[in-house]
Amino acid sequence: MHEVSIAESIVDIARDYAGRENVPLFSAIELQIGTLSGIEIEALMFAMDVVCRGTVLEGAEIRIQSVAGRARCEGCNFEFPVEDQFSPCPACGELRSSIISGEELRVSSLLFSE
Repeated sequence: MHEVSIAESIVDIARDYAGRENVPLFSAIELQIGTLSGIEIEALMFAMDVVCRGTVLEGAEIRIQSVAGRARCEGCNFEFPVEDQFSPCPACGELRSSIISGEELRVSSLLFSE
């Protein structure tokens, strides 16, 4: 369950930002998570609930924006949506492609009330 270590890293990011900007507590955090990232959202939410206790994220709303997978064919350069990393190009059938989105995990914003 690597979601626990991911949750801990997210808390570290929030804690570092809070220290730099003198923020005592965040009200919400927004995450962008790619559909190809391998992250189980339900497991991450459970882990966040546990690791956020007693931190600057305790009680914060966790908002997740899903980022769809897209790839670029290495044969014909066509860009197309993918649900896994082994999808053939729908234009030419080439199996080699580069993922251009869907693998990300990003803290996109931290919100707080004054």
